Amino acid sequence: MAGRHVEVVVEGNLGSLLEQVGALHGFACTATPDGGTSIVGQVADQATLLGLLELLDELHVEVVSVRRVEL
Repeated sequence: MAGRHVEVVVEGNLGSLLEQVGALHGFACTATPDGGTSIVGQVADQATLLGLLELLDELHVEVVSVRRVEL
C-alpha cells in the first residue's frame, strides 16, 4: 500500500471541522452531493490509513466508505 491515494467518505458536511485537525494536513475535504464529506489524500502505508480511521472514530464521525483512488 506504500504511497497510495485514498478517498474516505463520511456522513455529514464536515469539511471545516476536519480541515482544522492537524492529522489531515495534505488531505482535501470536499462536500459530496448527498450531504457527506469526501476526504482524499495520500497515505504512506496501512498504519497511516488506520490512524486516519481511528481519528475519525474518536471524533464520532461515521465512515461511509474507503477506497483507493488514482490521481
